[in-house]
Amino acid sequence: MTAPASLLDHPLPARTAAPVLAALVLLPLVAAALGQDFYIGLASRILIFALAATSLNLILGFGGLVSFGHAAFVGIGAYAVGMLMQAGVTSAWVGLPVAVLASAAAAALVGAVSLRTRGVYFIMITLAFAQMLYYLMVSLKAYGGEDGLPLAGRSTLGIGPFAGPDLADDRTFYYAVLAVAATCFWLMQRLLNSRFGHTLQALRENEQRMAAIGHSPLRTRLAAFTLAGGMAGLAGALLANQSSFVSPSLMQWSQSGMLMIMVILGGVGHLWGGVVGAAVFLLLEEVLAGYTIHWQFGLGAALLAVVLLAPNGLMSLLGQRKARA
Repeated sequence: MTAPASLLDHPLPARTAAPVLAALVLLPLVAAALGQDFYIGLASRILIFALAATSLNLILGFGGLVSFGHAAFVGIGAYAVGMLMQAGVTSAWVGLPVAVLASAAAAALVGAVSLRTRGVYFIMITLAFAQMLYYLMVSLKAYGGEDGLPLAGRSTLGIGPFAGPDLADDRTFYYAVLAVAATCFWLMQRLLNSRFGHTLQALRENEQRMAAIGHSPLRTRLAAFTLAGGMAGLAGALLANQSSFVSPSLMQWSQSGMLMIMVILGGVGHLWGGVVGAAVFLLLEEVLAGYTIHWQFGLGAALLAVVLLAPNGLMSLLGQRKARA
C-alpha cells in the first residue's frame, strides 16, 4: 500500500512529465518541417529562463526568501564562460562547471551575510550585493565594461581527438539545453521531496518550531541559497552561449524583478511554477512585441489579469480545477 503524499511532497507523475518532454523533443523537428526555425531559438531561451526561474523558486517559493539579487548569479555564470573564452578556454566541460562553482561560491558568501537578516532587510542586502557586482563589471574595461563582452562563438563539447556535437548548430544547442534543464528539474523535484527539502519548506512555515526540535535555519537556508545560486549560474552560462554576448545588464535589479515575476506568474511554491511562468512571460513578450513597440503596456495588463484571476499563479488554476472534479 502506497503511503499518501504529505503537503511538503511534490510528485512528478510520468503521465504529466512524459508528454511535456516528448513535445519538447519533437519541437525542433516540427519547427524545421514548417520552416519556422526561429522557434527553436525561442524555445532554447524559454528553457534557459525556466531554469533560472526554477532556481529562484527554490528559495522564494519553497524557502520563503525574497531575494531581489538573484540575477547577479546568472550574470556571474555568464561572465565565467565569457572570461574563459577570452582566455582561450572554449570547452563546455570546463566552462559550465566553473560557472556553477563561481556562482555557488558567490551565493554562499552573499547568503552568509544576508541570511542573518529578515524581511525588507534581506531584500535590500541581496539587492545591494547584486548592484555592487553590476557596477564592478561595468568598471572592468578588460571585459567590455558597460558595452559588454562579445563571445567568439559557443562552447565546444569535444574531448581530445573527438569533436563531439556542434553546439554552433541551433538544433544541437537546443537539445543540449533541454538535457541540462530536464536533468536539473528532475534533481530539483528529488531535492524537494528529500528530508532537506521538507526541512526547508517547514522552516518557511514555522522557523521557531523547527529550531526548537534541533534544525538549524541558517545552515539549511544557506545550503538552499548556494544551490539556487549554482543553478542560476548554469542558466547564465547557457544564456551566454545562446546569445554569444555577456553584458552587465544581466545583473541589474530589473533582471531579478523579471525572474521574480516569472515565478509569481507561474505559481510560487509550485514545482512547475518557474517553468510555466518563464514560458508564459517570454511568449507574451514575443507576441506583443510583434504588434506594438509599447508591448510592456500589454504585458503589464496581461500580468494584472493573471494576478487578479489567479492570485497564487497559473498553476493554482490547475489545482482549483482538480478540487472541483
